[in-house]
Amino acid sequence: MHDPLAPGIYESVVTHRLEQLLGASELDPEYSDVPEPDRPHVFARHLAVAAERHLAALPKDEQLTAVNSLIAQLTDGPLDQLSNQSQLTSLHAPGKPSPVRPATPLSEVALLTNTRDEPNMASEIARELQSVDRVDLLCAFIRFAGIAVIKRELAALRDRGVKLRVITTTYRGATQRRALDELVEKYGAEVRIRYETASTRLHAKAWLFRRHSGFDTGYVGSSNLSRSAMVDGLEWNVRISSVATPTLVRKFEATFDTYWADPAFKTYNPATDAELLDRALAAAGGAGTGRETITISGLDVQPYPHQERILEALDVARTVYDRHNNLIVAATGTGKTVVAALDYQRLCQTADEQLSLLFIAHRKEILEQSLRKYREVLGDGSFGELLVGGHRPANGKHVFASIQSLNGSAANIDPGDFDVVAIDEFHHAAAPTYRTILDSISPTELLGLTATPERADNLDILGWFGGQTTYELRLWDALEQDLLCPFHYYGISDNTDLRSLAWSRGDYKQADLEKVYTGNHARTLLILKAVREYVESPTAMKALGFCVSIKHAEYMADAFSRQGIRSAALTADTSPEARAQALAELRAGALQCLFAVDIFNEGVDIPDVDTLLMLRPTQSATIFLQQLGRGLRRSRNKSQLTVLDFIGHQRVEFNYGPRFAALTGDGSPREIEEDFPLLPGGSRIVLDRQAQEIVVESIKRAVPSNRRAALVQSVRNTGTAILSEYLRASGCQLSTVYGGSSTRAWTPLLRDAGMSVAQEGPDEASLLKRVRTLAHVDDFERAASYKRLASVGGPSYDSLSERDQAYARMLIYTVWPNRGGFATWDAALDQLREHPAICTEVHQLLEVTTSQIHHVPRLSEGRPDLPLLTHAQYRREEVLAAIGFATLQRKAQGQAGGAVWHDTTAALFVNLHKSESQFSPTTMYRDYPISREMFHWESPNNTAADSEMGQRYLSQRSNGCTVLLFVRDHPDGQFGSSPYVYLGPVDYVSHQGERPIAITWKLRRPMPIDVFESGAVIAG
Repeated sequence: MHDPLAPGIYESVVTHRLEQLLGASELDPEYSDVPEPDRPHVFARHLAVAAERHLAALPKDEQLTAVNSLIAQLTDGPLDQLSNQSQLTSLHAPGKPSPVRPATPLSEVALLTNTRDEPNMASEIARELQSVDRVDLLCAFIRFAGIAVIKRELAALRDRGVKLRVITTTYRGATQRRALDELVEKYGAEVRIRYETASTRLHAKAWLFRRHSGFDTGYVGSSNLSRSAMVDGLEWNVRISSVATPTLVRKFEATFDTYWADPAFKTYNPATDAELLDRALAAAGGAGTGRETITISGLDVQPYPHQERILEALDVARTVYDRHNNLIVAATGTGKTVVAALDYQRLCQTADEQLSLLFIAHRKEILEQSLRKYREVLGDGSFGELLVGGHRPANGKHVFASIQSLNGSAANIDPGDFDVVAIDEFHHAAAPTYRTILDSISPTELLGLTATPERADNLDILGWFGGQTTYELRLWDALEQDLLCPFHYYGISDNTDLRSLAWSRGDYKQADLEKVYTGNHARTLLILKAVREYVESPTAMKALGFCVSIKHAEYMADAFSRQGIRSAALTADTSPEARAQALAELRAGALQCLFAVDIFNEGVDIPDVDTLLMLRPTQSATIFLQQLGRGLRRSRNKSQLTVLDFIGHQRVEFNYGPRFAALTGDGSPREIEEDFPLLPGGSRIVLDRQAQEIVVESIKRAVPSNRRAALVQSVRNTGTAILSEYLRASGCQLSTVYGGSSTRAWTPLLRDAGMSVAQEGPDEASLLKRVRTLAHVDDFERAASYKRLASVGGPSYDSLSERDQAYARMLIYTVWPNRGGFATWDAALDQLREHPAICTEVHQLLEVTTSQIHHVPRLSEGRPDLPLLTHAQYRREEVLAAIGFATLQRKAQGQAGGAVWHDTTAALFVNLHKSESQFSPTTMYRDYPISREMFHWESPNNTAADSEMGQRYLSQRSNGCTVLLFVRDHPDGQFGSSPYVYLGPVDYVSHQGERPIAITWKLRRPMPIDVFESGAVIAG
């Protein structure tokens, strides 16, 4: 809708104004054939093109000034006549009614509360639907009455062929099947459902309306698709807009698309899934309280991300290291049995046959539950047989047996006959009954499962697994996955001073601590005050207090009981009967607190414990986590665990760092000073001012001011010149040797420690700075090639195979990213080989890096000619050398762009998190994984869809071009600039927009779960 401008103004504007402002007379359009009603659009288009080209040619620091100048000048002269013309508000087909615009302009934001004198949600949603080109709806539940109030607009949406995607859940059974049936069958919607009984992880209510014009809008708030929420409920919803709040719209798009691709959200088809949905809604509407996915026939059991990590660790152990005895350590409630079942399923798929299975546990209840899990995972209700109590297997190929029955004479089962043996609660395996069975088996795969590998009797169980665990689920991961109860940790200064106490064998003496704490009435009053301040109801709490000695525990129990908090002390001297009685009274509420010495560190399961009192200094992160674990079990009777940790001044040897690193995954002074901004949802760490100062001082003090001198002394103390042996003996990480300063390396440490080292080469100082750039190498093929090349008397370049020549270029460019000024590749190799000490260090470093492989590297599907293995890590220089971009004539250094082309091959380099210092919403949603097989990527800002470069991307499936995707978490890492994980070749799926173009790529191999979790816009 518009009024035409006066005749002749177009020629005047184009020939005069564009030439005057932009020097763009060559763009003058020919207007003689343009009907007058269309001339405003032609003029506007040419003006936009001319302005964009003009601005693109300017330096960035001049563009803002040019834009402001252009805007100012356009308000004068012939364009003034535009001010009196009508605004273009819509374009629609002749004969069709004009869509009614929402009451809130498309470019603006608003808060809608369904109150008087403002449009209600139903009205605004109905109007939004009239002009959209695509609709996404995310609702925790959907009701039939909610659909009824917008059914006319939904029908029109269907008639226009507009795509409608809907995500919902079965949470609390509130969704109505009739509503979903209508959406699918009557209105052509695509519906996906998350089938869960009690999960609180998806409560979102949001609409997103996408328009080809770019005027996207959305609503985020409290309104589900129900009548009350849409019409008269006291609901709050925020209207967002791609004009006013573009980053919010981008995040909505990214998050919704990621949910849509998540296998946990199942496509709903009324013809086949109605019964399934009915059962799920009925189960969800019951009294269920667990977190687990409900057991419904027809639903594939999909691993949670933490379970996928365990499965990948098992794959690495077997495929990369040929280790077939593996131990998994994960807390109770994390689904270890489901992992074992999924692992067995994958082993059978790999072997292309149903392998024989023996599953061992010590209780009938565990065996029955495990058998159900295996049947659920395998989708086979008749799988497996029990060997426990009166049950005897008839077939004997898949047996779930108690250890007692296996040792009994009545069982006609030979444990040595099975392909796969899984043993639950493997920490019992040191007992004679287990050892008898273990000594008689030699399965293809042995899998041990336990929540606590430490035994009170100190008997070793790791000997069955080469002295190491295959995977341990960290507290941080478990909290992020919502597997444990959230905790509120309060660090409280208790005014004690331990700096004068003796220090022996890495700890204080127990007798000294007892004197400080026992009878310390001032500290006790402070503890009682903290309990009353931080615990909601001290007389109803279920608390454990960890004390330094028997006298300390008895003193604390008496002090609390005198204050009306009924308490008891439990020690190693307490009889089993008295201990059981005390635990029963705590569970029943007759006691509020048990004060203990050591005995509750592990092995006691009291899910209802809601308060922990840390009453003694504990430097061991292992013991601290064991104590914390006593309260992290989920229970319907608690919403979070309260932890009160009483902190005093410590000796210089005491270090709080391991404790906070175990709690948060970081524990750096900076994170502590910033009050732990990135804790998993629901958890909180609060330190009072003095406690924070003590903790930060302790951690900073643990990093010696002369760190190099401490390292040299450490190397001297271990007495070995082998890097791997030093790391093992000292307990240090590779980053201890190579992290921080770029001058750090192993060879100078050995020299300073007086170790025997080969003589210096002519350029050792500069080369030593580059050794750490190999600390990322994580595949045996590349490591073996680099070792051969970095050997005195190694092969010449011309004698190498084509693949090894590529590896030679990759190594040379890693060491000399600026080409080093060499005339030939052999000259570079000769220069490296003139440094025998560095060659030896390279060999030792690669031995260490290839002992820490986290993903299974494989040849690229479709590009086996490239010496790049998917899921391995590479530096940019290595990649550019591998694809042929970096040569002796063209260096790799300085190629900082996110996309590098060589002939028909492109390497895309992506930083998943582009801001190091803070959360940056403007960059968070540009490049990210949608799923483990789909990736959203944005081209450089100047790439147009119809340009030659744009077409290289968009026609990739047919033009013979190969696009390789490399991603990393952050630009900076432990050893300088971070390497990239190679995700392999990707294929074009779809795109939208231009300058930049947003492209969806499909990976030929699913990305590792940790990479997906790092870059995904949603957690877990």
